Amino acid sequence: MTSQVLTDVRLFVVGADLTSTSNKVELTSEAEEKDRTTYGSGGWKQVQGGLRTSKVTAEGLWEAGDPGLVDDATWAQLGGTGPWTVCPHLATVGSLAYLTQALRTDYTLGGAVGDLAPWSGNASGTGVTARGQIAHPPGTARTSNGAGTALQLGAVPDGRSLYAALHVLSAAGTTPSLTVRIESDDNADFTTATTRATFNAATGLGGQALASAGPVTDDWWRVAWTVAGTTPSFTFVAALGLA
Repeated sequence: MTSQVLTDVRLFVVGADLTSTSNKVELTSEAEEKDRTTYGSGGWKQVQGGLRTSKVTAEGLWEAGDPGLVDDATWAQLGGTGPWTVCPHLATVGSLAYLTQALRTDYTLGGAVGDLAPWSGNASGTGVTARGQIAHPPGTARTSNGAGTALQLGAVPDGRSLYAALHVLSAAGTTPSLTVRIESDDNADFTTATTRATFNAATGLGGQALASAGPVTDDWWRVAWTVAGTTPSFTFVAALGLA
């Protein structure tokens, strides 16, 4: 990929799509530097990596009045932990995505007279930040059972896991229910699909995160879903990544 201008970053936080109210998103990941210098180091400092941390910083234009808008969503999430997914370029199936569980630590809103009302906030990662792909896009409503596009993310070696984030952005119908599962196989046609993990049934807006530990020799992955209720309809985003 060549260098790019950031014009279509996508940001999903728990059960909210904050893309249209964000104009800056930064994801930071770092490893703690631990000094391991000894008398045998030849006079040079030696270090090794310690604990790893991540942080998401975002800001944009304030909106309120709906559970999916930034003010309502942030107040509901402040002090809580939930999934965050950041896509540097679109959120179509296969788009690059970074996913993490993060603690909403602070929220700032308001500005000077005459300003477009701004907001800003930070979230500290709690656990792994994974690099992966979008497995289900935000703009496709699901009203019946189905399965998503196969993604060749690779096998999961021992000591690593497949991480998944689910963001339910809308729910309609009478007693609607959405159950999303993660499947793997050794071929793109999923002729012998194996369920590796299943999210809790969702009945409204919200987010979940889960992990499936290796080793898994299958290298193809997808999401599949079961929809129940009377005239149910859901829009949701799912992202998968290895770490």
